[in-house]
Amino acid sequence: MHGNIHGNIHGILVLDKPAGMTSASAVDRVRRALGISRAGHGGTLDPIATGVLPIAFGEATKTVAYAMDGTKTYRFRLRWGEQTTTDDLEGSVIATSDHRPTEDEIEVALEAFQGPISQVPPQFSAKKVQGVRAYELARKGEVANLTPKKVTVYEFEITKVEGSTAQFRVRSSAGTYIRSLAHDLGIAAGVPAHLKELRRTVIGNFKVEDAIHFDRIAEASIEEIIARPQFQSLSEIDLPLEKLRIDWTQQGKMMRGQAVIMTPAVPVKQGDLLALGNPSDQLVVIGEVANVLREGGPVEVKPKVVLAG
Repeated sequence: MHGNIHGNIHGILVLDKPAGMTSASAVDRVRRALGISRAGHGGTLDPIATGVLPIAFGEATKTVAYAMDGTKTYRFRLRWGEQTTTDDLEGSVIATSDHRPTEDEIEVALEAFQGPISQVPPQFSAKKVQGVRAYELARKGEVANLTPKKVTVYEFEITKVEGSTAQFRVRSSAGTYIRSLAHDLGIAAGVPAHLKELRRTVIGNFKVEDAIHFDRIAEASIEEIIARPQFQSLSEIDLPLEKLRIDWTQQGKMMRGQAVIMTPAVPVKQGDLLALGNPSDQLVVIGEVANVLREGGPVEVKPKVVLAG
């Protein structure tokens, strides 16, 4: 424990989550260890998964939905010959096969998972069906009627084949379920399969190389923890949004909820979100283009999220 409550820490900590704990539990343990009152995370990782889990403190909690809304990269190991109830190693085996696909057969199966694809979320997922989480229905033996959703797979490659397992690297859009990819790849290859290991290496602009391992939280000082590269303060948060500078007068107006007129240096359209920094390079507002006044010219930007840090 690091002692006192630290209410003045605003930023995002990139944590390397270990296997065996939920994302919520990891956040709570980090929050209590640092004595921070307000914290949240984006991009939930299953308990079996390890890797990048960005944790936001203070005012930065308002940026979570935007900070995590980028592409994600995973490395995972798939086990051939067994389908499970949860599509991962924690479930009960419900189908088996002695067949093992060759690397060539796997490569052919991967062709169906490039670009925009339709994916049904796993039965054991947090998706809500008529107000109830799918996993709550699954635990009672009920089958949830889950709607397929569109996701985009940018890269999907096999990195190693070893006996009954194969390792893959995938880069995909937000909202992609890797357990569903493992299940669907098994179907495409004609062999039941499930997820054996999962590690997220990138989410948005946060990378595992910059992350602090969970075990270091207890032993490192707060100064060491909230330092680069694993910590980004409000003035350093790198959102996957177009970045623009506003002046002090514009900041004052937006802090009061007023829209401002500005001329972006890049093309924007109505509905676009912008990360707006003040002359001190501090992220202060996430704005939304409300109106394009002239093509390639001035636009009206309204505040969507105001950061007080």
